[in-house]
Amino acid sequence: MSEAITTPERPAAGEHDVLLEVRDLARHFDVSKPWLNRVLERSERLTLRAVDGVGFTIRRGETVALVGESGCGKSTVARLIVGLYGLTRGQLIFDGEDISDLASRSGVQAAAVRKRFQMIFQDPYASLNPLWRVGTIIGEPLRVFRAELSATERHQRVGELLEQVGMSAADANRYPHEFSGGQRQRISIARALANEPEFMVCDEPTSALDVSVQAQILNLMRDLQKQYGLTYLFISHDMAVVKHMADRIAVMYLGRIAEIAPSDALFANPHHPYSRMLLAAVPSLEGVGRERTMIEGEVPNPVHPPSGCAFHPRCPHADARCSREVPVLIARSDGSEVACHAVEEGRIE
Repeated sequence: MSEAITTPERPAAGEHDVLLEVRDLARHFDVSKPWLNRVLERSERLTLRAVDGVGFTIRRGETVALVGESGCGKSTVARLIVGLYGLTRGQLIFDGEDISDLASRSGVQAAAVRKRFQMIFQDPYASLNPLWRVGTIIGEPLRVFRAELSATERHQRVGELLEQVGMSAADANRYPHEFSGGQRQRISIARALANEPEFMVCDEPTSALDVSVQAQILNLMRDLQKQYGLTYLFISHDMAVVKHMADRIAVMYLGRIAEIAPSDALFANPHHPYSRMLLAAVPSLEGVGRERTMIEGEVPNPVHPPSGCAFHPRCPHADARCSREVPVLIARSDGSEVACHAVEEGRIE
């Protein structure tokens, strides 16, 4: 990256109260063939367990990152939290209010909650309406959630938002296709800030951008977090990015959380074998000669996941218990939580 990424100050444990609590979150999708095909082929219904028992908390003002390989369920978790998908199972508590039914809410009841959080999507090329001018795109949340503003006041606010993300107020008159990828993501951030939200879900906000502009966007997000006291759920597959962005990191594998730990602790001493595999893949100029944990195999089919611990077919420490019993997150003295029988039994540190 051409620009250094500023490292956030880590909040002390217990410094902030819990803003979001995720309890046993699950989302299953029916991926069966059409009914007639099933009858003719005598096949059964197939269920994809995209998310299957995820739980974590996010304290006010902190950044929690969800990391893992593609297909592990990170983006599904994001869409469940903001109400784009309904829950198959579980509970979402936002600032003390149960919002588990947010996907089915409508009208004033839904608006009161949705106004308080926003989402930044992965692809700035697909998340902006190409037929709308930038001013209309950013002003739409103001029109919906702040109806008391006049057209002139909305126009003025749009200009202020554009300037806050490093663009010009005059850009409101242009269309998305006239901007670069980094500029489009700045427009997406400005739109997300329009409601003055407390909580933002960031679904791989820099993965579609050139490396040269990723650091600029990440630094902008850190500055905005400090300025507005924002809380972030930051989703990424890039461990190098989340190291600088996150206060705590939750590592996901095949719909479940394998490990949750403070960012510094996870990078210094990961416990779960899968966490070690992810960190071993992070490029480093100082990495010559360092010990690397090589784990063979591919991610299992999520429609037919392995029994017990989903990671056991790829884990060098797996035993009979791992193949029959699903591990649960267990708290450790260093502030981490690990779902691994080998760690629990002391077979690995």
